[in-house]
Amino acid sequence: MRKIVYSLVVIGSMAVAGCTLPQMIKLAKEQKIQSKPEPLEVHKDTVNFDLSGNLPAKLLKKGTVYTLNTFYKYGENDMALPAIPFKAEDYPNNKTEQTPVTKSFSFPYKDAYGKTNGTVEIQGVASKGPKSKPTPRLAIGTGIITTSKLVQNSYYAAFADHGYNNQEELVPVTIPDFNFERGKSVLRKTELTADKGKQLDAFIAAKNITKTVTITGTHSPEGLERINSKLSEERATVIEKYYRDEMKKYDYQGVAADIKFILKPIVDDWAGFKTALAAYEGISADEKSEYLNAINNGGSFEDQEKALKKLKTYNKVFKDVYPGLRAAKTEILTVKAKKTDAEISVLAKQITKGEAGADALSFEELMYSATLTPSLDEKAAIYEAATKKGSNWNANNNLAATYIQMIIENPAKAADLTPKATTQLEIASKLKETPEVLANEASISLLNGNPYKSFNYAAKALNGANNDVTRGINGVKGACEIYKAKYSDAVRSTSSAANTDVNLFNKGLAQLLNKDNSNAGSSFAEAIAKNANYALAYYGAAIAAARNGSGDAVVSNLTSAVKIDASLKEKALTDLEFAKFNTTDAFRNALK
Repeated sequence: MRKIVYSLVVIGSMAVAGCTLPQMIKLAKEQKIQSKPEPLEVHKDTVNFDLSGNLPAKLLKKGTVYTLNTFYKYGENDMALPAIPFKAEDYPNNKTEQTPVTKSFSFPYKDAYGKTNGTVEIQGVASKGPKSKPTPRLAIGTGIITTSKLVQNSYYAAFADHGYNNQEELVPVTIPDFNFERGKSVLRKTELTADKGKQLDAFIAAKNITKTVTITGTHSPEGLERINSKLSEERATVIEKYYRDEMKKYDYQGVAADIKFILKPIVDDWAGFKTALAAYEGISADEKSEYLNAINNGGSFEDQEKALKKLKTYNKVFKDVYPGLRAAKTEILTVKAKKTDAEISVLAKQITKGEAGADALSFEELMYSATLTPSLDEKAAIYEAATKKGSNWNANNNLAATYIQMIIENPAKAADLTPKATTQLEIASKLKETPEVLANEASISLLNGNPYKSFNYAAKALNGANNDVTRGINGVKGACEIYKAKYSDAVRSTSSAANTDVNLFNKGLAQLLNKDNSNAGSSFAEAIAKNANYALAYYGAAIAAARNGSGDAVVSNLTSAVKIDASLKEKALTDLEFAKFNTTDAFRNALK
């Protein structure tokens, strides 16, 4: 009897379940669920969206579960997202009130999702015990906008300074003083045959490229010297005459006219005496102070001179110090001898070919020679030779920068040159971590597909970077910030970057993603002005026009884009950015 009763209970329960589930499915038709944003969007390699809405009142029955399943369907495939179960006991007011639905979803983006216009679908499943009944699938969202994936990698090759001064440099040459007898301005033979005379003669004979010859004539501070107020000038003049005569002797011809002689006669000036007195060891410090006090007490030069004569050590100073003040000082500014750019270039090529020794050029000259050739292959050979002239971070850095520049100009070389650049930067970084090295490491990291690592290097490189490196690395940083979905930061970075077509495009893209459609259109136009064959810039301008509701501009820009790059036709046809326009004849004709 018990078995019969138990069987009846089971059968009764199944009958109730069989009746309840269809009722739930019927009520489920009144559920109002939506996904936002619509369409979905990919940012930072991730698709995020929210499910919201309400289940109808009385849908949830005691002892049942209503599960809301969510899918992203693309082509013949779909991806199941976490389910949302609802139980009547969790919603006690379900009989009289609607049940709220709120759920945030996130899934990693795959390229396959963007190749077709997928859909967000939901399906309810009513279940009680082992029994379950599903609702039909319902599409509540359309596809994924992939505009953020248009970001273009920006690379910058940061070359360090070569350290060579290729400008004219003046070198001072000082000839020891020529001394004169008391009260006279005659250049004695003993002065000319002394080492100082031979030094001046040898300098003139060498025909050094000379800018100026400054001759300072002086006199000692005593009465007989001042009898001839022109004595200092005459002493300077006699040296000038000797210099000019020597130039004639060594056949300077027209070169002499380019040399400027500057004569400085010093009269009634105590500066030279004070300097000589300070160096004089023949009297004590207190006795030296007596001379300084006499000079500093004021009065005329004659009064000061008379005061000195009263000092007990005057005769000693007159004998030892004064003769050195009866002189003419010669200071020459000559042009530093340097190789011409042509000579440096020839020697650099010979060094790289093994036809000349590495010491044919200094390290700085060799580094400079790389700037004299437009050939990146020649630059690389020169910098490679420079890396062998000791441990110099800038040689390794510039070799890496050359490899990066080669990649920028020919992306097909990236696989071969990126490891080589990486090796050189590792060496450079160990020697010295500079803004240039960090900037190049940022480019290499982006080449290796790591925008997060690239961003860190770029941010660090900006600390202490010069203007060129700052503008170059801001382009790299801006691209990384788009990858990171930091769009307002990317706008700032790209706005401070070098005006390359890629940086201008990324600026427009960052503005577009930052909801600044008007300025985005202007930036895309700037990119087009830089590079009239930049298909993607026209495509970006078409998106900006679509967001601004300008159908004519959408069509004209897409026409230009696909004319340059036919592969953009298929993309435009499925791009949800153009959903409001893609059914028009003008749009279809543009993509034929």
